[in-house]
Amino acid sequence: MNGNYKRTAAAMLASAMLLSLFALAPRANAAYDDTRPYNWYVIRKKDHTQPPADSNMAFIEKLGGVYVDKNHGDDAEDRVLYLTFDAGYENGNVERILDTLKEKNVHGAFFILGNMIERFPDLVLRMRDEGHLVCNHTYTHNDMSTVCDEAEFSAELCRLSDAYKALTGDEMPKYYRPPEGRFCERNLKFAQSMGYHTVFWSFAYADWDNNKQPSREYAIKKITDNLHNGAVILLHPTSKTNADILGEVIDICVKDGYRFGTLDELCAK
Repeated sequence: MNGNYKRTAAAMLASAMLLSLFALAPRANAAYDDTRPYNWYVIRKKDHTQPPADSNMAFIEKLGGVYVDKNHGDDAEDRVLYLTFDAGYENGNVERILDTLKEKNVHGAFFILGNMIERFPDLVLRMRDEGHLVCNHTYTHNDMSTVCDEAEFSAELCRLSDAYKALTGDEMPKYYRPPEGRFCERNLKFAQSMGYHTVFWSFAYADWDNNKQPSREYAIKKITDNLHNGAVILLHPTSKTNADILGEVIDICVKDGYRFGTLDELCAK
């Protein structure tokens, strides 16, 4: 009786272990979850070479997304940078950034929110009139990684593009940047179906907090130490430091042999 009990208990334990292993094993027919949220980032390299994207986010390039110009790689003779700005409001520094870009004859891309059109329409018109691309950063700056319904996603982007067209009479350029770099794969599918390229970045730094601005010296060094061919640079134009240093940074880049391209050039490839 005791021996039978031990054999029965051992058999039950073995069966439980097999069932546990089966439950943990990935199932071949399990549906892939394209709503998993991601925070965009790249790991900086110290040798002025292009930083790689995390392998888990490699799908962005298959869905019309870009973060660096891979056609202008580390060994390319043509050295190009792309200036992009995330602009949600004006505090005097956006205008200063525009003044510098005009002085240096450099064009960039401004990813704006609805607040810019509502409260600062003259600045939006100036961006357009001075040859910059005015692009879609959503109307409200919500976390788009939580938006898994196509109609809801489309409505958020269309609300901004419709407001832009009402102000300017022009169609908004089809470039989209997720607020705070938060997204899911399904978002990129939605954006692609709407004709958008999703534009991330290969360099950004902590410049957004107006109460904690980096020093001039730190910011110049941080940006120039991380230049690489084909870089998509994200700056916040509300930053006083950025407004103070942009002209000097542009001069350094030109001296180092870089030119400034546009997203139209980048995404036409």
